[in-house]
Amino acid sequence: MRQTAILILLISLAYGCGSGGNSKGDLIGVETKSKWNSETPTGMVLVPGGTFTMGKQDEDPIGALNTPARTSTVRPFYMDETEITNSEYKQFVFWVRDSIVRTKLALMAEFSSDPATGPLADYQFQDTTDNGNMYVKYMMTNYGSLGDVNSPTLGRFLNWEEDLVYDINDLPSVEYVEVLDSMWLPLEESFDGKRMMDVRKFKYEYSWLDQEAAARQGTTRKDQIIREVIEVYPDTTVWVKDFAYSYNDPMHQDYFWHQAYGDYPVVGVSWHQSKAFASWRTKVKNDYLSSRKNGVRVPHFRLPSEAEWEYAARGGLEYGKYPWGGPYTTSDRGCFLANFKPARGDYAVDGALYTMEAKSYNRNGYGLYNMAGNVSEWTGTAYNEASYYFGSTMNPNVEDRLNHRKVIRGGSWKDVAYFLEVSSRAYEYADTARSFIGFRTVQDYLGTDLRGKK
Repeated sequence: MRQTAILILLISLAYGCGSGGNSKGDLIGVETKSKWNSETPTGMVLVPGGTFTMGKQDEDPIGALNTPARTSTVRPFYMDETEITNSEYKQFVFWVRDSIVRTKLALMAEFSSDPATGPLADYQFQDTTDNGNMYVKYMMTNYGSLGDVNSPTLGRFLNWEEDLVYDINDLPSVEYVEVLDSMWLPLEESFDGKRMMDVRKFKYEYSWLDQEAAARQGTTRKDQIIREVIEVYPDTTVWVKDFAYSYNDPMHQDYFWHQAYGDYPVVGVSWHQSKAFASWRTKVKNDYLSSRKNGVRVPHFRLPSEAEWEYAARGGLEYGKYPWGGPYTTSDRGCFLANFKPARGDYAVDGALYTMEAKSYNRNGYGLYNMAGNVSEWTGTAYNEASYYFGSTMNPNVEDRLNHRKVIRGGSWKDVAYFLEVSSRAYEYADTARSFIGFRTVQDYLGTDLRGKK
């Protein structure tokens, strides 16, 4: 009887709680603590969804037969108004470098004879068991981590408040130097008395869930969690390796590092590095939002699908040959409208020998720069000659992890005009880096209104 009474009491309490508040017993839906307002991410523009004719609509001079015209529809999304620049990608590289160094300093401080007052005390892990967060306290007490048992930090928080020192004339202690020594190139690879960072150690580790495979194959989540460890530093040697019998050493030495090229598109990044950048960008934004405790998270940044890229490149112009329409690559005043190679051996007639600043030439109808020329751009789509024939007409995309050929779009500073056409397709292998391939990212718009409006 007593158990029955308790059960009745619990049901009554549950009923009372469910019908309380402002609902008056009506069906009003679940209230949320915060309202979602779609916000255009910094440096991005909204590309409204719509229907367009995808593929070649006039001639196909090389006879590729891989872009037959067909009608496709894409949902709205945000897209970077420019290719990712050296300065923006360098923020990613520096974050990875600093997180590795901070982890090494914290681990060394932990094994010091007196961590609280030792030479690396300022770089200790933050005390996660005494921060007032009951979840953190429980996880650290019962599991010894916040979820990633493979992480060297075991989920503990790094101290990002204390500045790092990289100038060899200002290093604070011998222990600090020892940590940096583990990041420097070995002496036999150093010259001119300089100790330089071994950029091969700049590795970003992240995990992602292959949701489509999990949904289609009916497997468990853990079977579709993919763990990636990516070297993030761009391959600057592409400026030499891509061109035989050509002097491009200044670009090799300075293009990524010198501030003169900060606003130029990053190159020498593989498809895998581009994906890692998008993952990091998502993490940084959501970590910031989490610190504000408003419960809001943004959709993942990612590479655009091939269809999204072509739709965005057209800028709302139906049947246009180029992002500005066409059919010519110059304006009515004879000015070139993109950075490419107009004639054999003639790279500079358009005003640039190599790449140009990311905000060069005119925007297209959606406010996007350099959707033709400057650098070709990675997409998230695997290359298949016949994909236009069997792909869906709604948000078409062929995403095949086993296919290492990935679609690149837009043409580059070293390409002829054919590759600048919005419908021209090309590909490169995912682990390959080139002096003429960069990327830009997109983010899903939450909602189904094609105009991207509430």
